[in-house]
Amino acid sequence: MENLEKAIQEIKAALPGMTLLENEPLSAHCSFKIGGPARAIAVPSDVSSVSKICCILKEHELAPFMLGNGSNLLFPDEGLAELFIISTEKLQRLFLLPDGAIYAEAGVSLARLASFAQQNALAGLEFASGIPGTVGGGLRMNAGAYGGELKDAVESVVTYYLPAQSLWELNNEECAFGYRSSRFQKAGGFVLLSAVFRLEKGDEHEIAARMQELNTRRRDKQPLDLPSAGSAFKRPEGHYAAALIDEAGLKGLTVGGAQVSEKHAGFVVNIGGATSHDVYELLMQVRRTVYEKSGVELEPEIVILAPDYKLEDHGPAVKRNQMVFTVGAPEGGEAQER
Repeated sequence: MENLEKAIQEIKAALPGMTLLENEPLSAHCSFKIGGPARAIAVPSDVSSVSKICCILKEHELAPFMLGNGSNLLFPDEGLAELFIISTEKLQRLFLLPDGAIYAEAGVSLARLASFAQQNALAGLEFASGIPGTVGGGLRMNAGAYGGELKDAVESVVTYYLPAQSLWELNNEECAFGYRSSRFQKAGGFVLLSAVFRLEKGDEHEIAARMQELNTRRRDKQPLDLPSAGSAFKRPEGHYAAALIDEAGLKGLTVGGAQVSEKHAGFVVNIGGATSHDVYELLMQVRRTVYEKSGVELEPEIVILAPDYKLEDHGPAVKRNQMVFTVGAPEGGEAQER
C-alpha cells in the first residue's frame, strides 16, 4: 500500500492535467453496475501518458490494471484498494492507414470500429458491431460472436511491455490468439495500446445489412435491458453453455439480486441491487448443477476479481528483436477520424 500511495503522488506530479479518480466506485465503470471503490483510476488522454504512468508504477514495483468498458468484469463489493487502474476511455484515435488498414487505439469501442470499417467499405468486423467492449478488452480475450473473432482481422498489436519498459509491436501469430484467449491474457506485463486491422474490401450496403441482421438477432435473444457482463460461461467443446444451463432447469435461478436470465440462459443479469457475492454464488451453483446433470464443467467467461487482486509485471524482460516506433496519423495528412 505504501508503494501505491507514493506512486499516486508521483503520477499526480508528473501529469498534473490528467483526470485521476480516487476512491471511485467501480460500479460506475462496468456493465454489471457492481463494485466498491477503486483506490485510483487514471484517465490518460494519449499513449505517451500511459507509458509515463507505467514507468512510474514499475519504479514502485507495481503494474496497472487496464480498464475499457468493463463489459466482462465482476468487481468485488469491497473494492480494489491495492490496485492502480488505467482507463482507456480517452484513447480514441481511429483512422485509415495509407495502405488501407485501420489503426485503432485501445479505448475505441468495437461498435465504433465496426461502423468505421463499414463506412470505408471494409468487411470482416460485422460480428463486432454489437459487442459492448473496446479494442483493448477485445484483443485480450479475442472477442467474437456469430462465427467471427478479432484474431481474423488483427494484423498487429502495439503494447507497452512492463518488464522492458518499452513499446513492442506483435504480429498476429505472436499474439497467440485462441478461443476467448490471447497471449495477453495468459502472460502478464503487456499493456495494450492499439492495433492495426487488415480487412477485405466489400460493399458498404451489404456490410451494413449484415450488421443490422446480427444486431437484430442480439436484441431478440439477449437480455440487453438488464445489467450483465455478457456471456457468463465459455462455450464448452462440443456443447453450448446456454443449452446445458437451460436443460438443467436453471433459467430464472436467483441469488439475491443476480439471476440466470429468463430470456437467455447463457447470461447472468443484475435484476436490482446484486452484489458480487450474489453473482459469484449464482455462477458456482450453475457450474455445480450443470456438472451434476451433464458431466460438463463450465468455465466462467466473466473475469472475477477478488478484493486483494494484484498484478505483477512478470519479472525481467524476455529477449526480442522487433521493437517499436511512433504511431501517428498517415504521413503527410491528418488522421481520418469519424
